[in-house]
Amino acid sequence: MRSLEAAFLIGVEGVTEIWLVRHADCYQDMVETEDPPLSALGRSQAQRLAVRVRHAKPAAVYCSPYRRALDTARAFGVDVRIDPRLVEMPLEISEDGTLEFKETADSAVARMRGVVDDIVREHEGRRVVVVSHGASIIACLTDAMQLDAGRLRLLPYYTSISTLRVLGDRRMVGTFGDVAHLEAPPDLRATSP
Repeated sequence: MRSLEAAFLIGVEGVTEIWLVRHADCYQDMVETEDPPLSALGRSQAQRLAVRVRHAKPAAVYCSPYRRALDTARAFGVDVRIDPRLVEMPLEISEDGTLEFKETADSAVARMRGVVDDIVREHEGRRVVVVSHGASIIACLTDAMQLDAGRLRLLPYYTSISTLRVLGDRRMVGTFGDVAHLEAPPDLRATSP
């Protein structure tokens, strides 16, 4: 079993673990549409996530420059490094709910791959938290799973954590959309890992 775990970069020395975190909710009762702040729900989500992040003691926190991502990351109470490549894929939503992306999936994959490469170079063998956006996180995970860009049809929930383990050229997805910090009973949230 240890060999199988090692194949997926679990418990392997020198692995960089990247927590890809989707920002907290900003859409409930939204007033500002251009670059909205977190909603009341989003602030609560960010605080619950912050307990978990602080417990994990990341080497660094990187963040999209969008307000909803910054507000989420700043809840952790640590220095936040802003990276403009962590923005959301621009898109329009038609009245029938169809998504039309204004950036190609391949472009988003390349941009997110560049962020991951830079993080691994600077924080090799450590844990790093990256606060970004749903479609950009999906682009990163699609790349790691060696799927065709745009083929993963899942949406990470607000403040969800998807883990990416990196060693050299190897990338493995560890978890997808973990929201245990939102589901824990109130008396356990303060100690949730």
